[in-house]
Amino acid sequence: MYTEQDIQKLQQWIEESTRIVFFGGAGVSTESGIQDFRSEDGLYRSRYRYPPEVILSHHFFMQKPEDFFDFYREKMLCLSARPNAAHYKLAELEQTGKLTAVITQNIDGLHQMAGSKQVLELHGSIHRNFCMECGREYPAAYIKQTTGIPRCSCHKKGIIKPDVVLYEESLDAATLRQAIHSIQEADMLIVGGTSLAVYPAAGLLNDYQGHKLVLINRSSTPYDDRADLQISGSIGRILGQLSVP
Repeated sequence: MYTEQDIQKLQQWIEESTRIVFFGGAGVSTESGIQDFRSEDGLYRSRYRYPPEVILSHHFFMQKPEDFFDFYREKMLCLSARPNAAHYKLAELEQTGKLTAVITQNIDGLHQMAGSKQVLELHGSIHRNFCMECGREYPAAYIKQTTGIPRCSCHKKGIIKPDVVLYEESLDAATLRQAIHSIQEADMLIVGGTSLAVYPAAGLLNDYQGHKLVLINRSSTPYDDRADLQISGSIGRILGQLSVP
């Protein structure tokens, strides 16, 4: 569990820094009621006809799109979720000019809902969907209300694919370059709510050249011994205690 001294040091480093970058994962959104993958209650421990990591693969999407969308609507389209204290505090830090980027593995759009502008979505977003034939865009609410395979109104009736990175698909190259550049330029890197087990995203920490690497997570990560400050606990509760300079 974290101490008051941990919070004080985090507060001090934020006050001293001018180019803070936040890198976050599923744990940032679990406090908003969105299920993660690897915790005790995560999707990987759920029981379905197929394992979630199989369902969320490019091959499965192409071969069994109806089964994919049944899972996707039920487990991935959490449109009622709202930002929590962590999202709001990061948006506040951005507004002061101290936070230069939020790099997220999440696809829920909660950082933008809280007010963050410079958000780099490594794994895409549920809020962007497009026809695979004509490219027409559709909102997440449209996918949520459909049944079976959602199809476009174009003459080819193309499948509407969520703009999320599935297993077997590559990260968007431009977004990845922006993330690397932001981390290289950062004088403080706060990493929160991620097990740092998913690559290439987790490997981005290797691009940080500074001496204020902060890891905030409920459980241990492979990078704990490299952190300049490691805090164990709820990221919403921890960030929520901070005052914005």
